[in-house]
Amino acid sequence: MTVTKDESGREGADGDGDMPGGGDGYVPSQRRIERERHKRTRTRRATAIAALSTLVTGVVLYLVVVNAPGWPRTKETFFNGQYAREAFPKVLEGLWLNVRLLLICGVAVLILGMLIAIARTLRGPVFFPLRVLAAAYTDFFRGLPLIINLMIVVLGVPALRLQGVTVDPVWLGGTALTLTYSAYVAEVFRAGIESVHPSQRAAARSLGLTNRQALRHVVLPQAVRRQVPPLLNDLVSLQKDTGLVSIGGAIDAVRAADIIVGRSLNYTPYIVAGLVFVALTIPMTRFTDWVTARMDRRRAQGGSI
Repeated sequence: MTVTKDESGREGADGDGDMPGGGDGYVPSQRRIERERHKRTRTRRATAIAALSTLVTGVVLYLVVVNAPGWPRTKETFFNGQYAREAFPKVLEGLWLNVRLLLICGVAVLILGMLIAIARTLRGPVFFPLRVLAAAYTDFFRGLPLIINLMIVVLGVPALRLQGVTVDPVWLGGTALTLTYSAYVAEVFRAGIESVHPSQRAAARSLGLTNRQALRHVVLPQAVRRQVPPLLNDLVSLQKDTGLVSIGGAIDAVRAADIIVGRSLNYTPYIVAGLVFVALTIPMTRFTDWVTARMDRRRAQGGSI
């Protein structure tokens, strides 16, 4: 393609017209029109094939399930409309507790995880004991199964009969969730801090900033921005695991379903609770995917991340 100037001195594009908007009155070439038409046709074909394959897969799975020998009994036990209608309002009422736990524990996890990550990245021999304690914390709570941590905190703390310490299973369950997830989030933050090139800190120090100022104004903003997708994934996992506080007797969505199951011996309320959690998790998951894709595009274009 060559670039020419008309009588008024404006530049235009000769050739197949691949540059849209080359000037006023731009008319796409025949090759460009055919290329766009082929692209639209290929997109429609791909969409039709995807829809057809999805429909066929769904029909096959449906036929396999409904023709299974135990399907009538399974349908009555797990997909009973009467128990679903009974459980739905109670499960929604209990879900409000899960949402509150997510909000409170999420904030606490981010703060505690950041402090632990900073402690693990402190330099100098004077901070060696603090680094060891932070490393021991993350190693212990990342290795300890969450459900065991919940049992120890929810059942063990009341047994100590400590003065001024709550025995509310909601607060104790939230504490256990915070302890476990802070260890995971701390490693996410630490990975982000260590991913910032040392030259960034050196440049900040050369401008007269102290170590604390360099960490606060230069290193941490970059580290947090880079680790947003994994942090959101941890929050999605936290949202699901808030249902485990029911082992201490807290009436959340899972416990509300469990009460109805214990009375009716029908497991449909569990399905209702599971679908409610899925409906709550999907928007967070899609938002995480959107943030990840956006950051990948900016990284590919050479933008700041």
